[in-house]
Amino acid sequence: MAYRVIQWATGGVGRAAIGGVLDHPDLELVGAWVHGPAKDGVDLGTLVGREPFGVSATRDVDALLALGADCVIYAPIFADPSVVARILEAGINVVTPLGWFYPPTPERERMDAVARRGGVTLHGTGIHPGGITERFPLMISALSGSISHVRAEEFSDIRTYGAPDVIRDWMLFGRTPEEARSSIMAEALGAGFRQSIHMVADELGFAIDPELRTTHEMAVATAPIDSPIGIIEPGQVAAQRFAWEAAVDGEVVISAVVNWLMGDEHLDPAWTWGAAGERFEIEVTGDPSCLTTFTKLHPHSIDEGLARNPGIVATAMHCVNAVPSVCAAEPGLRTYLDLGLVAGRARRDLHRAAR
Repeated sequence: MAYRVIQWATGGVGRAAIGGVLDHPDLELVGAWVHGPAKDGVDLGTLVGREPFGVSATRDVDALLALGADCVIYAPIFADPSVVARILEAGINVVTPLGWFYPPTPERERMDAVARRGGVTLHGTGIHPGGITERFPLMISALSGSISHVRAEEFSDIRTYGAPDVIRDWMLFGRTPEEARSSIMAEALGAGFRQSIHMVADELGFAIDPELRTTHEMAVATAPIDSPIGIIEPGQVAAQRFAWEAAVDGEVVISAVVNWLMGDEHLDPAWTWGAAGERFEIEVTGDPSCLTTFTKLHPHSIDEGLARNPGIVATAMHCVNAVPSVCAAEPGLRTYLDLGLVAGRARRDLHRAAR
């Protein structure tokens, strides 16, 4: 029997997850929670540009929790731990890209207890953080010994991210550097990246210093830059770099970095993506060292990215593909270190169940 799934929120990740669930031979989509009244009652097929199939979005939390679903894919813009706890207490597993990758002990114990009481599992996954930052570096690290540094880094054109309100009002692109310095993103993102760093440090055995270092650098436009949030004028923030680092006696041993640029022209400092272009990189320095580059997770154009960004889809699919493993896991908060291999599935017409 297929696992019955509810999609919680239908932004970019949520819509991609709906498509992923519909195409997954082991899953059945039975409902979706939406924030806005305009989507309430809309068929989920229509919502994602497919044929209607008789399951509608709703704002009624009680009705969703009463469906007897096996799992919720929880993907609003920001997480509400009380809502996640309510879903778990209703006896429904939760997969989310919004944290709980490797939470600090008090939070882990609290949410682990909530999940155990519900007899279900909570699992955090995604892409960066939530995969590129810890899952894949740990896998790649098995090829090396005497490891001295692990780096996970993203190079992305933020103009292809289809959430203009977040880019303008939360990331504070298009503001002065002084204004952008007050952005919540260093802390909001850091809540996830710090978990990733601690997972890598604990698993590899680094005796890291108690405090992680956070840096936030910016570049401003030197000429007008067209963007989905309007024209970025000269002197306004057009690129941002956030880095989170762990050190041992002051020597950096783990780095998680994001580089978000409004294109790589007309910037001061003159940042670029480099010859390799947009990408994710994982570098393990050891004996031997290894550099792994993930490409094709970025769109070819701004319009393509705003329509369907491969990085957003990858985030959603990492959640979707985790559902069977999470539903089969022992109750509690389960990280990558607790679960076995999570893999995708063959296209439906190529899958053995269809032949």
